[in-house]
Amino acid sequence: MMKITRITITTITMITIAMIAIITTTVIIIMIITILMIITTIITTITMTRITMTIIIMLITTMTERHVCVCSSKAAGRRPFALDPTGDVYNRWQVVSCAFTLFNWFAIICRVSFMDVQVKFLPVWLTLDYVSDAVNLVDMVLLSRKGFMECGLLVTDVGRMRQRYVRSSRFCLDALALIPTDLLYAYTGVHYPVVRLNRLLRFPRIFDCFDQVETHTNYPKTFRIIKLVVYIYLMVHWNACFYYLLSAYIGFGQDGWVYPAHETPGFGGTGRQYMFCIYFSTLILLTIGNIPKAEREAEYLFVVVDFLITIFVFATILGNVASICASVNEAGDRFLAEFNEVKDYVRFRAIGKDVDRKVVEWYEYLHLSNKSLGEEDVLRELPVTLRTAIAINVHMQTLQKVEIFKNCELGLLEELVLKLRPKLYSPGDYVCRKGDIGREMYFIKEGKLAVVADDGVTQYAVLGDGSYFGEISILKIPGSKAGNRRTANIRSIGYSDLFCLSKEDLQEVLREFPAAGNMLEEKGKQILAKMGLLDTEMEGARAEPHQLESTVETLDGAVRALQTKVARLLAEHKSGDKKIRARLRRLERVFTAEAAAAAGDDHNDAGATGATGATGSGDA
Repeated sequence: MMKITRITITTITMITIAMIAIITTTVIIIMIITILMIITTIITTITMTRITMTIIIMLITTMTERHVCVCSSKAAGRRPFALDPTGDVYNRWQVVSCAFTLFNWFAIICRVSFMDVQVKFLPVWLTLDYVSDAVNLVDMVLLSRKGFMECGLLVTDVGRMRQRYVRSSRFCLDALALIPTDLLYAYTGVHYPVVRLNRLLRFPRIFDCFDQVETHTNYPKTFRIIKLVVYIYLMVHWNACFYYLLSAYIGFGQDGWVYPAHETPGFGGTGRQYMFCIYFSTLILLTIGNIPKAEREAEYLFVVVDFLITIFVFATILGNVASICASVNEAGDRFLAEFNEVKDYVRFRAIGKDVDRKVVEWYEYLHLSNKSLGEEDVLRELPVTLRTAIAINVHMQTLQKVEIFKNCELGLLEELVLKLRPKLYSPGDYVCRKGDIGREMYFIKEGKLAVVADDGVTQYAVLGDGSYFGEISILKIPGSKAGNRRTANIRSIGYSDLFCLSKEDLQEVLREFPAAGNMLEEKGKQILAKMGLLDTEMEGARAEPHQLESTVETLDGAVRALQTKVARLLAEHKSGDKKIRARLRRLERVFTAEAAAAAGDDHNDAGATGATGATGSGDA
């Protein structure tokens, strides 16, 4: 009986183990099948959503093209509607889209955590939610019509723009973000905004907008700080909401770590709840300390995760903030370093207090007016076309005011604006003195110059912004009574910012525009005639030497050309002579070798004949 009982127990145990194994295997298979079905459903949903959104975008873009392009089609034929990715319209729309994306990132988690906020302001939230959805849909349509650069050209082909967007990963995220999960409100009720979490998938829009604004703003460092502050506050905000949710899960007031019970005086209001959670989140993320000790496993896990976030993410963000703050005054530090080097040099050489004071005042003026010491170096890395465009914007209007440059061809003026060089004068500095040789003309960009007497005090006139002088002295005008000498003393009243054009640069440009040179000379003669400074007899007397000089220069050029040709012919003759001599030497060596070979053969034949004769004598 004992043996039968043992066998029965063993059999039952084996059967039980087998049944458990079968049930476990069945459960695992069911779980695998369920997971596969879920994955298949998700993939099918994504595919169907992508196809649906593609069809919707095609329909909307077709309707948009019909209505938006009416004016352009009437004016210049039918042109497709395309957004310039660098244009102002796209940049402004990007800011609008980014604002609604940030709204979703801040509002949804807050409404999920603090139900009072959702209940009290439900009409406002629903309005903003569906306005946000409309903006996202319009944004997808516009992204399908956003041009892109290819080989430096803007592609505006409708099919290629749409295809490029639909095949991108951005389209998948945008399509998933627009799935109408709000339909679940019919089962959960409108007080569960957690169903709208898929709207957070449009987060790349935030990065794109921030990068675009940072590129186009005039204050990139300030905006970078603002951007990092937004990222930091977003992390603190989400962490605070998770803390409140965890406190609600554990139970408010269950221990000293979670949020106090709502019945506690001062902790029942929604504003107090949010601010306390923000305060707690800031303490734990910044590792400031003075936080309650965790008592439960979930609390320990929350603290550990927050510490890891602090180490890997928050520390990186704070490091970026520190580097940005350090680089804000980078230009000022570099400026002070240069200033201290100059001051040390002046003091080391014991140049004097007056010069030392002027150096200090000079650098103070540069620092306060934000002027650069190396304006030419700043633009040196730009291509010639961009440098020309900048120079035209800065100098073209001033250059066209000059009498001798009026009605000149645009190419000449564009070449001249590239030759202008900046100069800065301190108070009391002489720009030019009477009797000096004039090698430059000047344009006053900013400041005031005084035409003074020889005593340097009496002022005859004051030249302000936009004025110019010295234009006649850089032209070689025969018959000028003043020659190329300065006729007045010009002194800087304060700090004056000037641009100068040298005679050498003007002559270099006029070599490419000889007709313009003759026209400028005639205009200069007319100006001198009005001023009574043109000597017609001297002009005629100097005209012949000028023509003779031109003839001599022409003959000199012809002689140089002939010399070049003769030198080339002599070189060719020498080269040919060397080649002929080398060939003759090779022929001589060949003939000598052949003659030597022939002489050897004759000698051998003669020896053979002698030997034959001797043999015959012996036989005889």
